[in-house]
Amino acid sequence: MPGSMRAAAAAVAAAALLQGCATPPVADEGLPWTSGRLVVRVDASDAQAARSLDADFDLRGDDEQGELRLSTPFGTRLARARWTRDQALLDLGQGETRYPDLESLSRAAVGEVLPLRALPDWLAGRPWPGAATQEDPQGFVQLGWQVSLVRFAEGRIEALREPPPRVLVRVRLHPAP
Repeated sequence: MPGSMRAAAAAVAAAALLQGCATPPVADEGLPWTSGRLVVRVDASDAQAARSLDADFDLRGDDEQGELRLSTPFGTRLARARWTRDQALLDLGQGETRYPDLESLSRAAVGEVLPLRALPDWLAGRPWPGAATQEDPQGFVQLGWQVSLVRFAEGRIEALREPPPRVLVRVRLHPAP
């Protein structure tokens, strides 16, 4: 997988939901993991070619602090993102890169700002409390994304942002052990 796709994986979904000084953030060890399969598709734009990412993920935390791991179906780690309110760290296997926030991390990784702070709530089938929400027949609209919960009972969530470039995030959650 090309380096930019690894970065995209970490950033998605982000990627990444990731204290300022020398101590890297660590997700609360007591928080449960959410696992599944993540697909991100970014349509081509005038400035960039189309991009996509398809990876297994493990996520724990919330918009304040957390960790996201992306891997291949065979278990090879593609990326690891950790975050706190003050910083986001991305490790693609060659050392960590520090970003001031998740938005900067996702923009650097995929060329687009992805809703990484909202992702843990969306994966739980609810709007993120940090932004206004509009109800929708298929789920809700938040942060400019249409979040479809039509197949949530099957462990499937889809988020779509239409303004160019169009970005689609699909998640298939693994059943809890």
